[in-house]
Amino acid sequence: MNARLPTVLLLAVAAAGCAQLAYYGQAANGQFSLLDRAHPVDEWLADPNLDAGLRAKLKLTKQIRRFAVSDLNLPDNRSYTEYADLQRRFALWNVVAAPALSLEPKQWCFPIAGCVNYRGYFSQDAAKKFAASLRQQGYDVQVSGVPAYSTLGWFNDPLLSTFIRYPDGELARLVFHELAHQTVYAKDDTQFNESFATTVEQVGVERWLAAVGSQKTRDAYVQFEGRKEEFLALLLQYRQRLASNYASELSDAQKLQQKAAIFLALQVDYQALKVKWGGYAGYDHWFAEPLSNAHLALVATYYDLVPGFKALLAQQQTLKKFYAAVAGLAALSKEERHRRLEELAKSRPT
Repeated sequence: MNARLPTVLLLAVAAAGCAQLAYYGQAANGQFSLLDRAHPVDEWLADPNLDAGLRAKLKLTKQIRRFAVSDLNLPDNRSYTEYADLQRRFALWNVVAAPALSLEPKQWCFPIAGCVNYRGYFSQDAAKKFAASLRQQGYDVQVSGVPAYSTLGWFNDPLLSTFIRYPDGELARLVFHELAHQTVYAKDDTQFNESFATTVEQVGVERWLAAVGSQKTRDAYVQFEGRKEEFLALLLQYRQRLASNYASELSDAQKLQQKAAIFLALQVDYQALKVKWGGYAGYDHWFAEPLSNAHLALVATYYDLVPGFKALLAQQQTLKKFYAAVAGLAALSKEERHRRLEELAKSRPT
């Protein structure tokens, strides 16, 4: 257990006041419990009774971790060198909320992470209880399970049972993404942080597959990425339809009627996409709750600024210089860093 946890909790409570004590308490307890379950990968591998599938994945993570440092210049620390069996499907559950006639997500602000567009809980029941209180206030709400998250270098983030059995390319992608959050982080700018991490994951997996991936692994990842791009395109299409509806001159009642029709059409189009994919159901979980603005509020967060970041990487040529340039952007105001990334995206050859 990292000794900084009590200090972090005390700072958070002092800054936020007693009203937030219960929330920070569950966060601290959840983090403590997670880290308490973590043991070095080599200790797990020394167990002769270890499941063969898990053994193979843990061995693979050692190679992925070395590649992250040697080829991607990502942090060389103890993160993802330990493994924890959480005995549950997700590491935590995020609550996202948006007004009934808007795609602008509600924000919550924290002393360390700054302002973010979600609120995380280590208990699904607690997340659902908070979501219910937001619905009573008139918000559209989504509760979604999260297999992994980054503590931004405050702790040594372990590998988790919630994602360890992912396909090889997906496992590498996730580790690269979370390590990127430890490399550069801009407070109060989820879109910047996630788009940066997405850029690093995409470049990282491309290089990793080229260097060590088998043809089977490469083919599987190409198929996965193709489906993800098609699903994202579908969501962005319907997000735009909703945005146009909310910006129209219709009455609120008419907008709500149109909103319901748009979400129904989205479900129909998704079923058609599944048929095209041969029945692949990997995104069914996204439809587990009734569709709402909260489902689409963050859909562009991970991708909108990626073209700008990729243009910056091409300009800087090496990842080391790229990270330094991104750190420079993080030091600017949110408006200025976004403006520069948008300008870079425009200059990128198509």
